[in-house]
Amino acid sequence: MRIEQLTFTRFIASISIVIFHYGQNSFLFNNQYVSFIFKQANVGVSYFFILSGFVMIIAYKNQEKINFVEYIKNRLARIYPVYLLAIFLILGIKIFRNVNITDLFLNIFMIQSWIPQKALTINYPGWSLSVELFFYITFPFLINKVYSTQKLKNNTIWIILFWIISQLVFHLITHNNLKIPYYEIKDISYNPFMHLNEFLIGNLAGLFFITKLKNNQNNYLPYILLTILFLIFLLKFPIGLNFHNGFLAIIFVPLIFLISLSTDKITKIFTNYKFVFLGEISFGIYILQAPVWTIFSDYRMEKYFSIHKESDFTSSFIIRLFILIILSSLSYVYFEKPLRNKIKKTTHNS
Repeated sequence: MRIEQLTFTRFIASISIVIFHYGQNSFLFNNQYVSFIFKQANVGVSYFFILSGFVMIIAYKNQEKINFVEYIKNRLARIYPVYLLAIFLILGIKIFRNVNITDLFLNIFMIQSWIPQKALTINYPGWSLSVELFFYITFPFLINKVYSTQKLKNNTIWIILFWIISQLVFHLITHNNLKIPYYEIKDISYNPFMHLNEFLIGNLAGLFFITKLKNNQNNYLPYILLTILFLIFLLKFPIGLNFHNGFLAIIFVPLIFLISLSTDKITKIFTNYKFVFLGEISFGIYILQAPVWTIFSDYRMEKYFSIHKESDFTSSFIIRLFILIILSSLSYVYFEKPLRNKIKKTTHNS
């Protein structure tokens, strides 16, 4: 089961994250009307984690049992080739100078987010893939031993309880009620276990969708717009809340439900293959953003495009964003997809 209209939302999230990292100084995003949104657009990563949990349930819930080896091969086939490409693009442009072997080891094996002060080494967006790998490894156990043996009510209770505890602990940490040094707070914020609640909430949303909601299709566009307005309101008036560890599940889960079930014309446009394709390349956009900004540095933009960062920041950003989208498209069509299919074939033939 595949819900095409959700795919495009990944593109929106990934572009928002790129703007958060590189575009905030543009007049397009640094103004009184939208700056508060893009200053917090990295909440898109939280959306990715929740959506991942939801989609995994949709994809695997009807299987009697997950074969771990075949499953993990298929999951890694989706992310690892371009993840590795991004690492070596960054190292290549630096001509492998000052390579920290420990950092390289941690990044290649996708375990950097577990190690203090190592989460953002080499290709900094890769920290979230270290988290995602943790989700991938835990998911077969959850499906085989928990979700398939427990009633929906029981799963709802323990997952929501875990989510609430995670929010309380995270807010105590980030507001420094526990007197933890700042650098340790950052390490905790990137630790995979701190994001498990997001994946589990996504799982729970998927379980509810399959068992209770999937046949309730209707025109939910007004509710989608209201939910988005509520999200904007929360970003404008956060009242001391930290949104980067799953708190926005209260918005993202209803939004995922509504988009999945809505039959309105606008939502249906997102099922068009062009929009689906943009969603498919969203992972490349996310993981290749640092390599593109490293390769097309301010120095090279000035030298080869005669664009000065100080006077032409918006032009510089748009050109690099366009390059990023083109590179991600080429990577998806000619690298990611063929390699993924090849790996899947070897899995099925073994």
